Amino acid sequence: MSPRFIRYIPSNSTGKPHRSVSPPSEILRRRQQPKLAFMFLTRGPVVLAPLWEKFFKGHRGQFSVYVHSDPSFNGSESGSVFVGQRIPSKKVEWGNVNMVEAERRLLANALIDTSNQYFILLSESCIPLYNFSTIYSYLLNSTHNFIESYDLPGRVGRGRYNHKMYPTIKLSEWRKGSQWFAVDRKLATEIISDSVYFPLFQKHCKDPCYADEHYLPTFVSMRFGAINSNRTLTWVDWSKGGRHPSRFIRPHVTPEFLEKLRTATRCRYNGRETNVCHLFARKFTYHALDRLLRFAPRVMHFNR
Repeated sequence: MSPRFIRYIPSNSTGKPHRSVSPPSEILRRRQQPKLAFMFLTRGPVVLAPLWEKFFKGHRGQFSVYVHSDPSFNGSESGSVFVGQRIPSKKVEWGNVNMVEAERRLLANALIDTSNQYFILLSESCIPLYNFSTIYSYLLNSTHNFIESYDLPGRVGRGRYNHKMYPTIKLSEWRKGSQWFAVDRKLATEIISDSVYFPLFQKHCKDPCYADEHYLPTFVSMRFGAINSNRTLTWVDWSKGGRHPSRFIRPHVTPEFLEKLRTATRCRYNGRETNVCHLFARKFTYHALDRLLRFAPRVMHFNR
């Protein structure tokens, strides 16, 4: 056994040191290869599963997959990566706090595997914009987490604050952001352990307050702002306005469009400016799948 796992503690009875080892689970965690946990929050099947199969190919042992689908869905998942990966689920309604409950349920299940070191929330309409190796390195080498969080005056920002949350959460601390996050193991543990802020959202965040847009941005800003990048890794198009972002079908998918999603934005990563800002994108429909399978491996450089 490696000496770094051994420590010596004085014996209470004799005063002489005796040999003590770290718990087996801790030793195993240190020896395991770190994995990324891909957590899919879906209504039914992961409709773009064939694309994700190509993305994951050749990287067994470096990732885990978890799927939270509607309890009424009793179909089967396609693709070996997704078979048997559904977790016990409960009904999720758009705009309801049970959306965040499902996210926490995914995190809790993914944290059971001690080799999972980074946790990414995705939907059935998400696609990867880079190959697995790039995303793996980007996340595991990051010094920050990725939860979008910003202060937004007006009706759809501060206007959703409920004063019954005061004084635990003040209006000046209220934040908004994207639902889609990527967090390290330490922050994931803090999220599912929160027994102060989340109950306030369960009790007081009702329409027009949407917990999935405010809970994590507010909680992380208040408690863990120093380790958060305040940006999401998932690109969406809100340019048309409304309650939902644009959807992309077959004609939208071209090599030029995919390349634009990959490199058109500027941001900071580990203190340096970069154009690798979004690792994923949504909302892509099943009708876009054939073109994604044709263009994505070449544009995203799969199998590297």
